[in-house]
Amino acid sequence: MKTNTINKKEIEKFSKIAEEWWNPEGKFKPLHKFNPIRISYIKDNIINSFKLKNKKNPLEKIKILDIGCGGGLLSEPMNRLGAEVVGIDASDKNINVAKVHAKKNNLNIKYICSSPEKLEIKTKFDVILNMEIIEHVDNVDHFLKACSNLLKKDGIMFIATLNKTLKSYVFAIIGAEYVLRWLPIGTHEWEKFVKPDELIDILSKYNLKLESLDGVKFNLIKDEWNISSDKSVNYISKFIKI
Repeated sequence: MKTNTINKKEIEKFSKIAEEWWNPEGKFKPLHKFNPIRISYIKDNIINSFKLKNKKNPLEKIKILDIGCGGGLLSEPMNRLGAEVVGIDASDKNINVAKVHAKKNNLNIKYICSSPEKLEIKTKFDVILNMEIIEHVDNVDHFLKACSNLLKKDGIMFIATLNKTLKSYVFAIIGAEYVLRWLPIGTHEWEKFVKPDELIDILSKYNLKLESLDGVKFNLIKDEWNISSDKSVNYISKFIKI
């Protein structure tokens, strides 16, 4: 059985544009647009699940592992909200960009070049973020098993990804890459998209139970992403370790 979940082609693809991570008008512009809804969804769910009361640092003492952290677009806001953050990415270039940016902003985030199955760390985390990453890995089953091993009992795993539907092919690949040029051509491979049912089945084997599943939709008029009941293209899910 293949135990390495790193897809070298995917890593090279993102390493080539690593310098662009923090440019809101660059290659990662769609992620910058996506970030506000991701942050609020994660923050609100963590606060409600753990019944947190600190208004100033709402995520204080929460240990978060951000998998496939890239340049730190989610790690940084989570740290600013008070969480103790470890960010991992299989691209050395991404990790270097993330380290430099965090240092520049006086943020205490631990960044490690690793995949979850190779992460040598004794800590188990309260929260694991798998945001826009599972469509870029090899062996999703093994990847999610490794993630589950890093999560505490009653911990939360958030997964955001693309559904495997005809609509997602039309919108996420033809529309976003070829027509609107939001993303570099070749960013996504439809074959690697994962249906929610598949995700639920895999995670149930590793003691993770679905708590919520929401669609995420782009509003062209408002130029922003919103939580939606339409899960046919992008969706975000919350699982609890039982």
